[in-house]
Amino acid sequence: MRVAIQGFKGCFHEQAARLFYDAPLDILECNTFEDLYRALDEGKADAAVMAIENTVSGGLLHNFELLRTRNRKVKGEVYIQIGQNLMALSGQRLQDIREVRTHYMAINQTRPWFESNAPWIRLIESEDTAKSARDIALAGEKGVGAVAGELAAQLYGLDILAPHIETYRQNFTRFLVMDEGLKVPEKEIDKALLCFTLPHKPGSLAQILTILSFYEMNLTRIQSLPIPGRQWQYFFYADIKFSSPERYRQALSAVRPLIEDLHILGEYKSAL
Repeated sequence: MRVAIQGFKGCFHEQAARLFYDAPLDILECNTFEDLYRALDEGKADAAVMAIENTVSGGLLHNFELLRTRNRKVKGEVYIQIGQNLMALSGQRLQDIREVRTHYMAINQTRPWFESNAPWIRLIESEDTAKSARDIALAGEKGVGAVAGELAAQLYGLDILAPHIETYRQNFTRFLVMDEGLKVPEKEIDKALLCFTLPHKPGSLAQILTILSFYEMNLTRIQSLPIPGRQWQYFFYADIKFSSPERYRQALSAVRPLIEDLHILGEYKSAL
């Protein structure tokens, strides 16, 4: 099974992929999220795993656009808790570390810990959490640490000097799975990701939400993004969860006459 991820082996994307599939995987590293889709289009990967939102930093807006513009359906989702760990070459102590390299988001998530526990350490922004760990291991750099997930420490043979140094323990990221070969039985589908546009008139969104509520659709997230070239008009991305696939189909039929465009970006089994 070849799965494309954004980032380097040992990153949270790989952790999410392995949690979702629970099977041996051949991980394909991609530099950008666009490269994920390119790997699928060129047949280099069988599936791709892509982050879409985080409980601390919010949604990855560009990835919503990719979901709309690239012809790949979401077939599943996975949530993982983001645990950041300070790691370094074996045999070192916290006092030995003078510099730490990691992704800017990991710096934002752990800066208070460093200010309170290791103010002498200089934080350096890098390309990727797992890559920082890998580079230190390959170069054998002493006095330098990385902040990354536990999988990176295991993969690159580093010692964890301080576990779970993130500021917010309730820090989860949701990942979406694109896998054309994955067939989700109709009776198991209980979540959908929709993208739609609305007439530019008062109450148009309220009408849609009222209908979804009537059919017992649980709106778990809604995100709006501007429509290029159309002033003050928006694409709406909505995650809805439901217990009855039949009621879901009825809800779609009821809202179609009231919207200008509808894209069903994915129908799958919820992870929660």
